[in-house]
This record gives sequence, C-alpha cells and structure tokens, in this order.
Amino acid sequence: MAESKILSNWQGLAVSRAKQPEIRERDIVGLKFLQKLLPLLDRLHGVGCARDTAGNRNLFFDQYCLLHLLYFFNPVVTSLRGLQQASELKKVQRLLGCPRTSLGSLSEAATVFDPSGLKEIIAELGSQLQPLARDPKLKDIRQTLTLVDGTLLRVLPQMMHASLLKAKTGSGMVKWRLHTHFEVDHSVPVRMDVTPDGGGDNDERAVLERTLESDRLYVMDRGYAKFSLFNRIVALGSSYVCRLRDNSAWTVIEERPLSDADRAEGILSDQIAQFASSKGKPDHTLRLICITTTPHTSRGKYRGGSTGVDSDGILRLATNMLDVPAEIISLIFRLRWQIEIFFRFLKHVLGCRHLLSHNANGIEIQTYCAIIACLLISLYTGRRPNLRTFEMICFYFSGMADEEELLAHLAKLAASEQAETKS
Repeated sequence: MAESKILSNWQGLAVSRAKQPEIRERDIVGLKFLQKLLPLLDRLHGVGCARDTAGNRNLFFDQYCLLHLLYFFNPVVTSLRGLQQASELKKVQRLLGCPRTSLGSLSEAATVFDPSGLKEIIAELGSQLQPLARDPKLKDIRQTLTLVDGTLLRVLPQMMHASLLKAKTGSGMVKWRLHTHFEVDHSVPVRMDVTPDGGGDNDERAVLERTLESDRLYVMDRGYAKFSLFNRIVALGSSYVCRLRDNSAWTVIEERPLSDADRAEGILSDQIAQFASSKGKPDHTLRLICITTTPHTSRGKYRGGSTGVDSDGILRLATNMLDVPAEIISLIFRLRWQIEIFFRFLKHVLGCRHLLSHNANGIEIQTYCAIIACLLISLYTGRRPNLRTFEMICFYFSGMADEEELLAHLAKLAASEQAETKS
C-alpha cells in the first residue's frame, strides 16, 4: 500500500513536470545582473576537473553556479529540467558562458564539484557590504552580532530508498539541516553548513563549536544551551546570549538591581548565577536574566498552533556580558526573529524548498548560491533582501520590468526609509 502511494506521488510529479511551459529566449533577460559575478566565479572554473583526464568536460563549476543563480532569480525556471532547457538558449550561452548541457551532466555536477570554494566568494562579497542602520541602543556593542540557528529541509529520495525508509522509520523523507550564521548588521547569512539531521557530530551545538570565530556576539536559542560551548565561545574572545530551558536550575550568587528601563522591558530579575551539572559548568562568571513572555502549550504538529516545547511564560537568558544593561540583553535576543524571517525567505521566496540535488554536496552548493543571491540583492539595492524587492528583480529577469522601472522601485524604497528615519 505504501509503495503504491509513493509510486502515485512520483507519477504525479512526472505529470506536473511534463506540464511545465517551454522556456524561450524572450523569457530570459537581465543576465547582465549576473555578469558582475563572472570575475569572482572564474577561480572555480577548474574545480572538479582532476579526474577529467580526457579533457572532454563541458560543464564547469562556475557555469553550474551561474545556472543556479538563474534558477533563483528567474521565476520561469523552476526545476533542474528547466535549467537544462535554459542552457540550450543562445542568450544564456552567450552572456553567461554556459554551454548546452544535459540532465545527466547537471546531476553529476552536484557530486563532483567542491562547494567549499564558494565560501571564499561569499566572504569577498560580504566584505563589500555596507552596514545597515543599527538600533541606536546597540551602539556600544562592538562585537559582530551573529544569530545562530538551523532549519530542516525534507527530501524525498529515490522511490526504493523512500519505501525502505517508510518501512523502517514511518517516514520516506530524508532530513538535512542547514546550520546558519546570520549577521544582523548586514541582514544576510554569512555561513551555512549542511549535515544530515541527527546527533553526534551533526548535533547543532557540535557544528557551532567547530565553526566559532573570535570577536562575535552569538545569539542562540535553547537548543544550543551547553556550558562547554559557552566556555569555548568565551575562550575565543567572543560573547553569547543564549536562552536556557525552562527546567534549568541554578543558585543565585548575586542579585543585581533593575532600572526602570529594565522593568519596562518586562525583566523580572538580573542575577549572577551558579550552575551545578554532571555535564560540566561554566568556567567564567555567568549572568542570568529572566524576562516575562507569553506562555504557550505545544498542541502538536497536526492540530495547529505551536509545534515547539511548552513555555512557562519566563524567558531565561544566559550571557557572559556583565556590563551591558539588562534591557539591551533583552533587545539583542529579540533580534532572533530576523533569522526566522530569513529561513522563510530562503524556502518560500528563493525556492529552496525545492532542491535541485538530493545529496549533501549538491544541497550545499545550492544553499551557498542562495547566500550569494542574497548578497547580490543587498549589494545591488543597498538594503536587506525582502519580498517586494525580490519580486521586482524577478520581474526584471522575466522581462516584465525594465532596468529603469527597477531603479525607480529602489529609489522609492530609499525615499520611504529616509522618511521613516526622520519621523
């Protein structure tokens, strides 16, 4: 029964693909927007060619990445098959330097190209970004505000594999987790690490500990609460603000006074705390701030509402920053909503819910190209990526808007932001 249902789903998918409209030359415009990347991507041209002893490779890594970016920005291209069809167009071949390629070559490319080379390009593009306006209350925070979280991508693998998974686990889906570092000042992700969802080396805390950097302020939710991770962050010269679990227990060493501004933010207490745990303890002074919040009860995945764990109405924030006012610590943690909005943008707007490859290497390439797409939007517009601006860029890429109309949209956004700043 389960196998017949899976077969039916795959037949439906095949029908939907067959109904996709043919991509024509006039559907592909705005490619000069991507040409700015050509000098940066050129360094990737020889990646993955070591085994090509015959010298007959036609699709190279830089070209494969440009096709990914075409997929992100052109709403007409919606699948790997669409990319293959776009590669047949003379305009794409001429402006992006991409040859006509086959589905087999595109599928193979996801396994032979090393995605790590894209990290250098992301860093180089990120260094060109100008900081966006920061809340004046955060002017004394000198470290780079970095939000850390992960999101799941669910993939239906090949039919036989899906059937075996269904029999063993009750689900035919493979889950991949995107471990993401998001810089608040630039409102873009600066790093993503792709791992299978699970514990051990793929645990979100273990992945973060391997990727920590100095001079950052890491903002994390309760899934990252681990004293050894806190210790490692401090040892590297960084700081943290992390939510603790509701069942956390501690001893109060010092009760710190609250200001009127603290109370106005709903802060209940500001304490120096001591924790006793069989799994270790902080090797630095730990500050604990409790804030009132809206309690909620998990109602389960299939009954609507929250799918997370219960909340008792108190937000417990641990930090090593002793001299920052409690109200500012509260403000810093509230910035976490930005990474949740980015995940929604990544999946629902950029289209990363649909994966062009189902293996870790290919997924990593796609997610890094998604970061590059966000960086390009920020560099081109001078502001954080949002739905309206992304739609306007897509109109430009599909020929529905010309460059003059796109620039007029950006000018209107700038004027609106200036008016908001003055008010």
